[in-house]
Parts: sequence; C-alpha cells; structure tokens
Amino acid sequence: MIYNKMIGALLCTILALGVQFPLSQAQAADLKIGIIDMQRVVVTSTGGKKAQEIVNKRMKELQGDFKKDEDALLGLQKEIEKKSSAWSDEMKQEKANEFRKMRRDLMAKQEDANVEIKQLREENLGPILQELQKVVSQLGEKEGYTLILPRQAAIHVDKEIDLTDKVIKALNEASK
Repeated sequence: MIYNKMIGALLCTILALGVQFPLSQAQAADLKIGIIDMQRVVVTSTGGKKAQEIVNKRMKELQGDFKKDEDALLGLQKEIEKKSSAWSDEMKQEKANEFRKMRRDLMAKQEDANVEIKQLREENLGPILQELQKVVSQLGEKEGYTLILPRQAAIHVDKEIDLTDKVIKALNEASK
C-alpha cells in the first residue's frame, strides 16, 4: 500500500543518514525515538474507518455482481458434466468454448474489480496518510522526538516509546 512505500523511503533515508553522520555516544544518548503502528492507526482512526467502510461497501457490491456470473458458470459446468455424454462432438466443443469464454470474462471482471478496489483504497487512504504525516511531524517537534519510525521497521519495541495511541488521537482531532 501507500504507507509501505513511505516506510521503505523512510528506512532508506535513515540508513543513508546513519552512514553519513555516525553519532557519538553522547549524541546517541540525546536521541528520543518513538514508534507508531501505522496499520493500527489507519484501521482505528476515524478517517481510516470511514475509508474502509467505503471500500467494503464497494467490495460487497462487486461480490454481488460476481455471484451471478459464478452461478452461471457453475450451472454451465454441471450441465456439461451431466449431458456431455449425450451430446455430439460439435455440441461438446461449443459448450466447452462457451465455458472458457465465461470463465475468461469472469476473471477479467475480477481483475478489473481488484484494480478498482486498489484505486479506491488509495483515493480514500491517501489524504489520511498525508494528514498522518503532518500529525506525526507536529507531535515529533512538540515533544522533542529525534526520530519516529513505523512499528514494522523495528524488531523489538519498548512499550514506553509507542506513540500509536497519541497519534490516533491527534489524527482524529485534526480530521474534525
């Protein structure tokens, strides 16, 4: 998703800075680091919930459309299995071609739906992630954090440096 790209870019930047500017022990002691569970922020924030509702609603609509096509495809498959022994070779070929075409059309519709859902997620989550970036920057400046990382970038995290709840609260406030 979008925030995975942000995480990758952030990690590359951090690594590049770490190589260019090694910290002395005194400087390292002054570091104040925070961690944010980006997934939890997106899923539990007010804006994230609204975005997910929009995506889920559209997914249900699309699934309803696919149900009809899947049922028709299964019906044709059962018809072929039951009646093919009584059909001529020409009829068998015609039904097999019809089945392949229906299956191909359904797969194309599903692929189009996947692209649509991905775009819908990006359209609805993009503004939230931009606002999240602002909120995190403001929180970092206000509370004197040297570095705030996504939870996914850390192997071990002390609960005291987890800023997720603060960020969710601040994001919800900013979204009002």
